[in-house]
Amino acid sequence: MNEKSVHINKKYWSFIVQALSKGGYLKEALKQLTFFGENDFMHPDLPLYNIFLNGCMKSQNLANANNCLKVMDEQLIGKSEITYWELLKVAVWQGNLPVVYEIWRDLRKYYNPSIISLRKFIWSFTKLGDFRAAYSLLQHMVSTGVHGGDCLKVSGEKKIRSSRVDIPIPVIIDFHSSVLDKKMIDLSSPEIGRLDAIKEASVIDVKKNTLSTELRKVLRWSFNDLIHACAQCREYNMAEQLFLQMHDLGLEPSPHTFDGFVRAVILEKGVAYAMRVVNEMEKRNLKPNYTTISTLSIAYSEILELDRAESLLGQILDSSPKYIHPFNAFLSACNVMDQPERAIGILAKMKQLNMRPNIRTFELLFQLFGNVNAPYEEGNIFSRAEVKKRIEILEADMIRNGVQHSFVSLEILIRALGNEGMITEMLQYFHLAETLFLHPKSYSRTVMYNNVLHSLVDAREGRMAVEVFREMKDGDFPPDSTTYNIMVNCCSILGSFKSACALVSMMLRSGYFPQAVTYTALIKILLSDEDFDGALDLLEQSTSEGIELDVLLYNTVLLEADRKGRIDIIEMIIERMHRQKIQPDPATCNYVFSAYIRHDFHNSAMEALQVLSLRMISQDEAVLRERRASFEDLVHSEDPDVESWMINIFEEVNEHLAVALLNLRWCAMSGHSISWQPEENLWARRLASLYGSG
Repeated sequence: MNEKSVHINKKYWSFIVQALSKGGYLKEALKQLTFFGENDFMHPDLPLYNIFLNGCMKSQNLANANNCLKVMDEQLIGKSEITYWELLKVAVWQGNLPVVYEIWRDLRKYYNPSIISLRKFIWSFTKLGDFRAAYSLLQHMVSTGVHGGDCLKVSGEKKIRSSRVDIPIPVIIDFHSSVLDKKMIDLSSPEIGRLDAIKEASVIDVKKNTLSTELRKVLRWSFNDLIHACAQCREYNMAEQLFLQMHDLGLEPSPHTFDGFVRAVILEKGVAYAMRVVNEMEKRNLKPNYTTISTLSIAYSEILELDRAESLLGQILDSSPKYIHPFNAFLSACNVMDQPERAIGILAKMKQLNMRPNIRTFELLFQLFGNVNAPYEEGNIFSRAEVKKRIEILEADMIRNGVQHSFVSLEILIRALGNEGMITEMLQYFHLAETLFLHPKSYSRTVMYNNVLHSLVDAREGRMAVEVFREMKDGDFPPDSTTYNIMVNCCSILGSFKSACALVSMMLRSGYFPQAVTYTALIKILLSDEDFDGALDLLEQSTSEGIELDVLLYNTVLLEADRKGRIDIIEMIIERMHRQKIQPDPATCNYVFSAYIRHDFHNSAMEALQVLSLRMISQDEAVLRERRASFEDLVHSEDPDVESWMINIFEEVNEHLAVALLNLRWCAMSGHSISWQPEENLWARRLASLYGSG
């Protein structure tokens, strides 16, 4: 245009500034605006500055927005309600609540805010979490609309606008004392949610008051904003009151309204209540949106009702990234319920929808499919080959979806491979985690190291565990109580009581005290050298230090005593357990019974089995007398299926109870009479007389 000497007037320059602003060339656009301001013949209008501010908001460029405001101040350009709206959007993008308050204060110096402006401030306050301010403005907005304080119209661009001319008019009332005064509202009040204007006088019948279609839309939008904010703030009472107020105003709730309401009430009132809300929607011929269905499915997954959760997932037909969350929640529930087979159908549904999994999806899949035999059986060549195949398939899928390993996914893999006994592969992922997450404080690595150490010790790779432990300390990753206990247990593999004591010393200096598991590991080392006296001394020491001993510790002694044929040690430990009211478990019965059988003490074996089984049921003779009536018939029943019945029924409630009843039944079938007073048993009385004094 310059080359052809075409005169560029103010109109052309305005289009140039608009194009630059909308295209994101803010530096160039501001240069033109500044040039305008310095030219008396082409002084820019306020709408042009508003367009530039809109460009700043879209580009999220705060510096240019501030520069524009300076130019406007220098050139004495005022502000319209549109200007304040553009500034609000920038403030919300920044997450700057104080700036929103400042914009509000500046606006009301010059304007009695229109309904449209109030709606935009309500949106801003809900986005930034100021629930009370949003509620206060909503009540003022409703009052203004009901009293006809502002009329709305639809513009040529199909946008709802205020019919008022955008000319600054000072506020008539003092908003500072009536609106946005946080002390004005008591959220716990049962009356909250009813308009002050309506409470003061019943002259206005809101239900009969004719509100324009445009006003209804704007009011519903703001109610929706606040109801959705209730969901974020878990203010279910407020959500209910707002819902009732909408009814009072004759505002028909939309599916979006119901969505916010469901999410607000589901945590407090439960998924059954939320489903009743959805049923009410359907009675109104409103279809719940996918967000609502997603919320319900997640809730059912959390309470492990997988059938209902899966049924709702089948209704989601959108592959947007946000809808991956209910699928992940379902996979998590499958993991809790140990039902990986159910996850396969959901994965097929995701493939059908072309829904892109995220890293959380893969973390859950590694948890579900990362083990074959573990934890129920030890890994073998077949299970390990299957695990390797599964991991390769999942990692190939990660690459296709552009998902990289997280620290959590690597932790899960390390634990899974360690459980299967795949030590080489576990160490490969361990070193990968060290490489990818170099900074020591980026993630808590202690748990990861503990998983590696535990797997190495479990695989009896003691020397390798020591190297990893040294690497851990050299890398400034602080060992915790679990780490020290694992390494003390490692010393039982190495057979070094001296090293174990050194670790206990380090443990104490680090501020951790020995626990029952620590003494168990130490005792195991002494027992491997047949140092029963030292093991018993440690038992005494643990008791004097107030350690709450458990059956696992005593079983460790019983196992070794059984192997070495030390019936005297076994009998002393059993009596000590009884004195300390530690109930035996099936392993206890096994060790004691087998020790007597090895020495051909068959009567003692059966008596011990009977006494220990009764103690497994209860150590209180009064409880045994109460249960005798119900259990004695089972023990002496001639029904051939009674044993299967006992296992099926009692294993789910109490596994030890099922074993105890089976033991008693076998004693009875062997011809031994069952006494439900175990302390009167000759074997129990002999142990009490020999070892009862300690």
